[in-house]
Amino acid sequence: MDQLTLAGKRYLARSPQRPRLSHWLTICVLASVLTGCASSAPSSSQRVPAASSASAIGGNWVEVRRGDTLGQLAARANVPLERLERFNPGVDSRRLAVGQRLLIPTQQERAPSGGPYRYQIRPGDTFSGIARHFNTTTGRIQSANQGTSPTALRVGQIISVPLSSTARTASSSSSSAASSANNRNAPTPAPAPSASLPASARRWPWPLEDYRVVRQFGADSRGTLQPMLLATQAGARAKAVAPGEVRFADSMRQLGDVVIVHHADNLQTVYALCERILVRVGDQVSTGDELCDVGQSNATQRYDLLFDLRQGGKPIDPRQVLR
Repeated sequence: MDQLTLAGKRYLARSPQRPRLSHWLTICVLASVLTGCASSAPSSSQRVPAASSASAIGGNWVEVRRGDTLGQLAARANVPLERLERFNPGVDSRRLAVGQRLLIPTQQERAPSGGPYRYQIRPGDTFSGIARHFNTTTGRIQSANQGTSPTALRVGQIISVPLSSTARTASSSSSSAASSANNRNAPTPAPAPSASLPASARRWPWPLEDYRVVRQFGADSRGTLQPMLLATQAGARAKAVAPGEVRFADSMRQLGDVVIVHHADNLQTVYALCERILVRVGDQVSTGDELCDVGQSNATQRYDLLFDLRQGGKPIDPRQVLR
């Protein structure tokens, strides 16, 4: 797992250790609280006027130098590693070549698994060049951006870049390979929703807009059940995944600031390792309401959110519920 050095205020709480995290989460809290591009040769008629180059690495094309890794470049750009990987489909993180050109995403750009991408126009961009880089077609880009003229693109303009079915499969395979290289416990496919889950627990959104799963829900090598851990970027805020009532909003040993929300059908969600809580006990929250600022770990230098989902105090794999 890459360790990223991210900008922003450092989370000063002690870094949690996996077995102790689960222990405190289960015994101290949940038992008592829960149960209660640049095209190389594009048509000149479609080129964006050149602009002065930015001084920051974010948003630019960069050439790989000797010793560079994707993790180092992601840290320099202050973007999640997974987003950098997805903005460079087909690039093998284990075989970077000196002089190889990589596209560095900006803070405004997004790359959800399978697309569509949220892409920011750069100097020299054309629909055909963007399509080549993301292994899609100009027709798909035009269809997704009706009203946007390909001959009048503006630097900084945000467009949607849908992927073809072939590219989507390749992107998914590339992402899985990169995750396997960075984490010995490779992600497993999301389990099918349990028949015992209530109808309300279906297709909830994830608690972060931009994230990567650095630890799946499940037992570790010692058999200790571990909650899901999500890495994000500086300034990220955890959001409620469903309507409910805040039942706990305070700090807790080994877990930093913690927010626990109770939902319908005796479901509860836990948001831990926060740096600043934005709600109070008794608040009624809706889906998407901000709950806390995500804190930074001294040990990993990442901004991590511990997310747990329970029914009647019993842990549930969040992948059964989150879409």
